[in-house]
Amino acid sequence: MAQVRRAEASWQGDLITGKGTVSAVTSGTVTGLPITWRARAEASDTGQTSPEELLAAAHAACYSMAFSNGLAKGGTPATQLDVAVEVTFDKTDAGMTVTKSEITVTGTVPGIDQAAFEAAAIGAKDGCPISRALKGNVELSVKATLNA
Repeated sequence: MAQVRRAEASWQGDLITGKGTVSAVTSGTVTGLPITWRARAEASDTGQTSPEELLAAAHAACYSMAFSNGLAKGGTPATQLDVAVEVTFDKTDAGMTVTKSEITVTGTVPGIDQAAFEAAAIGAKDGCPISRALKGNVELSVKATLNA
């Protein structure tokens, strides 16, 4: 069954000096997050978020679920997975563009070795729905480290 999620944004003013908010309407868990161009293109310490940070959060959440599922289906469920995603927003010939999404995952997974953990991590990158949405448009990478 298809699931539809809704988010909304509101913006006041021009691009450079304007400001706005973004909310996750379906769940109601995120409301009125402040967004500005400065937070997006210049400084990340403004107390405001950006579409790219929200994309990184979505990718980290999606990837953690896909990786957890793949490990469990392979008979080695994870005790803990910690996922960080860095999304790069840069100027290209086509204009400002999301160019990369770099996944870093560290995990505690009993009964698996580093090579198998890395292989499963790559499989999760390829199987994650957000990764699939980005594939072909954004450079995707994964660095996986198994805790000893």
